[in-house]
Amino acid sequence: MKTYLVGGAVRDELLDLPVRERDWVVIGATPEEMLKRGFKQVGREFPVFLHPKTAEEYALARTERKTGPGYTGFTVHAGTDVTLEEDLERRDLTINAMAKAPDGTIIDPFGGQEHIREGLLCHVSPAFVEDPVRILRVARFAARFSGRGFRLSHGTNALMRSMVESGEVDQLVPERVWSEMEKALQEDQPSRFFEVLRDCGALAKLFPEIDRLFGVPQPAKYHPEIDTGIHTLMVLEQTVRLSEDAQIRFAALVHDLGKAETAPDKLPSHNGHEQRSVKLINDLCTRYKIPNGFRDLAVMVARHHTHCHRAQELRPTTLLDTLEALDAFRRPERFEAFLVACEADARGRGGMEDRLYPQAQYFRDALAAANKVTAGPLLKQGIQGEAVGRRLRQLRVEAIQALKA
Repeated sequence: MKTYLVGGAVRDELLDLPVRERDWVVIGATPEEMLKRGFKQVGREFPVFLHPKTAEEYALARTERKTGPGYTGFTVHAGTDVTLEEDLERRDLTINAMAKAPDGTIIDPFGGQEHIREGLLCHVSPAFVEDPVRILRVARFAARFSGRGFRLSHGTNALMRSMVESGEVDQLVPERVWSEMEKALQEDQPSRFFEVLRDCGALAKLFPEIDRLFGVPQPAKYHPEIDTGIHTLMVLEQTVRLSEDAQIRFAALVHDLGKAETAPDKLPSHNGHEQRSVKLINDLCTRYKIPNGFRDLAVMVARHHTHCHRAQELRPTTLLDTLEALDAFRRPERFEAFLVACEADARGRGGMEDRLYPQAQYFRDALAAANKVTAGPLLKQGIQGEAVGRRLRQLRVEAIQALKA
């Protein structure tokens, strides 16, 4: 029985990155032996055990044979005859197919160390095509490591494209797609996730609402980059500068989906795209079972971001209506997330990446002014019933109006 550190922990050590989690592979052991040593079995499809003290995962070495479509169509063999190299060969990328022995020796049968030096994301073997989740994982690793100069190998991109063309990507279940997307949104360069998917054709299959944005023109006066798809990814990258919140990043990504449905004779103008975006966001969130918190913020940004951009031009009544629609009085933290996404949208344009965005502060000031007006004094004056609400609104409008003085 031999135990090796494997996968991401080995890779991240070689990259001088913090190790997020440590996974181990066990060679030459049986499930019975692991249980006798106090390990707790947690894997059902194949033997995975939790260490009795560290709770880290220890998996028996295994091989996989493709028997059906999708990422679940595998027959797994985990036996004492499976070698370390056979276990590593079933992994996705060479940089994830290394092991570290107890004495510190790196076992690297597929060139992972060389590819780390070269900055290359490359598949381990042709068996890569057997699992469509690998398309999403590779795109996510591109989002994580692009800042370190990593690029996708041409051969791996070709395999991914063949998986899209063969329909293998169609077997992905919604929960897994969202899981990988949510992780990608938290990486250093989330836009690379979508660029890699687009390069292999998977974006059109998985996220057609996003894919259709590319090539759609916008007025050059406001969008020097012109292309809506390019603008969308620029906005996403601006959120990285402003926030680590995945909900804000998702809202930035989908805020302009409705521009893909603008009638050709109306281009490059996009009147009414806000409401069209709301429908597409709801459809996307339903399809991938995206949590309500992500959906709700995204819908608010899509529906009201143009109001935020024009904050100082809005009438006080419209500004108050917008604050109420955003539920800003009861949910100030979500209102703040909305403002961050709007600021990213304003900055996500060619040559405007460092522009100031005073509209956000104006909206904050408006909320603060309106919040100072409460119902208590009105009740003391004897105002009752619906009259309280009418008077409260009037005073809040006046408080916002005073900001312009």
